[in-house]
Amino acid sequence: MAHANPGAVIDVNDAAANLPPAAQVLGREWLGFDASGQALIRFKAQQSFTNRHGTIQGGFLAAMLDSATGICALASLTPELTAVAKSLDTRFLRPAAAGVITARAQVVERTDRDMVVQVDLVDAEGITVADATARLRFLARK
Repeated sequence: MAHANPGAVIDVNDAAANLPPAAQVLGREWLGFDASGQALIRFKAQQSFTNRHGTIQGGFLAAMLDSATGICALASLTPELTAVAKSLDTRFLRPAAAGVITARAQVVERTDRDMVVQVDLVDAEGITVADATARLRFLARK
């Protein structure tokens, strides 16, 4: 499952090893690409992420969606580029419980300056709890 994406030119394993603080809070773990070319990213939704209903608060799910689209985008960029989100159109489909949540992301459109990434968040029972479409802009890495 952790085989390399044939189009990837950046070392996502290196990016995954140097997690930014927000990704650390979310418990983000890069799993690689599946046979269909979807990027797989695991998150650990903590009990401290829950709302008054006992389910994961939507802002944490949105942060997972944003994080997954970003690392998926990085997997297809050259090392001198990075990507930032211009928009994240999010849908919350089902309540999510604390525990493992897996993102399945893929690039669906790309130009010389922008990219569109779609992502689903799936809970431990295989139920899609949220999805999003992100529009990202490429920037030179500083």
